[in-house]
Amino acid sequence: MSTVVAYQGEPGCNSAAVSAAMFPTSRTLPCSTFADVLFAVSEGKADIALIPVENSSAGRVADVHQLLASSGLRMFAESFLPIRFDLVALPGTTIEEVRTVRSHVHALGQCRKITQEHGWRTLVTEDTAGAAREIAELGDPHEAAFAPPAAAGLYGLDVLAEAVEDEHHNTTRFLALSQGAPRPERAEGTAYITSLLFRTRNIPASLYKALGAFASNGVNLTKIESYQLGGSFFASQFYVDIEGHPEEPSVALALEELSFFSAEVRELGVYAAHPYRAQLLTD
Repeated sequence: MSTVVAYQGEPGCNSAAVSAAMFPTSRTLPCSTFADVLFAVSEGKADIALIPVENSSAGRVADVHQLLASSGLRMFAESFLPIRFDLVALPGTTIEEVRTVRSHVHALGQCRKITQEHGWRTLVTEDTAGAAREIAELGDPHEAAFAPPAAAGLYGLDVLAEAVEDEHHNTTRFLALSQGAPRPERAEGTAYITSLLFRTRNIPASLYKALGAFASNGVNLTKIESYQLGGSFFASQFYVDIEGHPEEPSVALALEELSFFSAEVRELGVYAAHPYRAQLLTD
């Protein structure tokens, strides 16, 4: 049996494109929400969960890191996708006829310039490809959608304008997760990312001291997110991505020091850094 990849959205969405690139021989399981994606893997209906976690223009995908931390799944790979949105509408529609444009909230946020230029009303949908499907079903020439390039052909729509995103360096990072994904053995010449969750002790300057563990050992943090626990304003957890493998001496020392100032440290995954990271350093 082939591997099943669960993602949020409908066929033609950006997650579907990433799934095809990362796991080309796999079957897919489209889901309505990110929670459904993770639940599908936890329940054995899918083998891999593919989740977008952050966008270079719109920032983090809301609530995803908290879902990832509580899912019990482990991260084992990352990917980066340059995001392109086309303005799509019914065949024969002109851009002057459009009154309302719909898409996922993140897509609307990434296409503000053209929306404001034309004074369009916006409607939020569950995902970008689903917005294109809705346009096809509505049959209203005054309605359009911001959708991935594959969606127009899939749903029989015209492209009124290509690449309408505000920033053409617009890129989304995706993580792949599974049940019990093993930590990869450290290989010389391979760059790694380690994702961690930690909760600091309730002592003065605990976060400062915890983060100092990385600084004093020369370990680079590429991401840090915080969120409250159980509705409390006092108990916080922190999600971090660091460069390096836990078996590297500097990383091992940093994690040992981090544990001293933390009530909990949990490894969420270790995976090879995507080549796109190196490209960012040279651009």
